Amino acid sequence: MPRRSTRRSKSWAKAGRQVRTEMHHMRSGKHKIKSRKQAIAIGLSKARQKGARIPRKGKSKRSA
Repeated sequence: MPRRSTRRSKSWAKAGRQVRTEMHHMRSGKHKIKSRKQAIAIGLSKARQKGARIPRKGKSKRSA
């Protein structure tokens, strides 16, 4: 079985830095964010604004 690469693309690395920064802001009280999910969403949004190619959350596919 081939090993998966642990290297991430530059876009995901940029997104990770933005999310980490927003988590720090949340914990230090700089933003009035209620949850961890909000901090992640803000970090990804800021990364997209800076040009990172981060895909939007996909819609779930349900077969009925």
